[in-house]
Amino acid sequence: MKQLQGLLALIEVSAAGSLAGAARRLGVTPAAVSKSLARLEEQLGVRLVQRSTRTSRVTDEGARFIEKASLALRLLDDAVTEVSQAAQEPAGAVRISTGVAFGRMWVLPALPALAERYPGLTIEVELDNTPVDMVARGIDIAIRGGSVPDADYVARRVCRLPLVLVASPEYLARAGVPLAHGDLEQHRCIQLRFADGSVAPWPFRVNGRRVAVTPRAALVANDSEGVVELALAGGGIAQCGLYQALPDLQAGRLKMVLTDTHEPGAREFVLVYPHRQFLAPRVRVVAEALLAHFREIAALHAQPSDLPASVRATAPRPRGRRVA
Repeated sequence: MKQLQGLLALIEVSAAGSLAGAARRLGVTPAAVSKSLARLEEQLGVRLVQRSTRTSRVTDEGARFIEKASLALRLLDDAVTEVSQAAQEPAGAVRISTGVAFGRMWVLPALPALAERYPGLTIEVELDNTPVDMVARGIDIAIRGGSVPDADYVARRVCRLPLVLVASPEYLARAGVPLAHGDLEQHRCIQLRFADGSVAPWPFRVNGRRVAVTPRAALVANDSEGVVELALAGGGIAQCGLYQALPDLQAGRLKMVLTDTHEPGAREFVLVYPHRQFLAPRVRVVAEALLAHFREIAALHAQPSDLPASVRATAPRPRGRRVA
């Protein structure tokens, strides 16, 4: 509203009975009050205040204008109060996008307590392994593997994402335990195919030199959980995130192979949200709560070197055998 200052000046003149009194209430000079009133009167084409040297009196037209305009001012005050309270009490919808496996294992279990703690929130989760355009999809928080170079977003580390090679004891008993990356040619390998159609190479460190191997895949899945399931079913050797295989490694359903040369990589999981000066409280409390939740999960921070020798396959490799 162009003449909001004039309206406020008119109301304060009515309450104080003078330009000087209105100026004190508004924290401005009497001249500024007079100028604001004059602009409003010029716009409306009526006299709103009768001015004298010592006092000022609101005219009948001014009184009627105040009465009509008071409703708009109350609505404005209510809007200011509502937004201010929202800055203190988290409320509204928060949309989270996360990978399928990570979301099922670690994000979804954290949400019931979060919803109970903040009853004004509505939390919506999208489980999707494909890259996401946060702005186009209206996503408030994304959790993905890798870094985020876009300066418009803040990336907070959730955990490192070490990779391991695993196979079931049954498969290794039939096919033998590979002792070097070259032995993978004699094994069935399980690959993860990404949304762009590519598959990830398997990194090794041999004699101080990094070697990237992309083994021929006997089985392929487009979901990391599917890769682990295929390994559990005896399908062959798979590369996966340690956090995904850890429960099965600890239970003896999977074994790690080529641990001396296979590199865990430098990838990590990050939690991403828009980089705004005034981040909405609804987004901030959910992001901080999730990060605190992730910090308490030991499995998310385990490293291959932390695991006992019992999870590593050490059986000698049978000679002269090939698995078709």
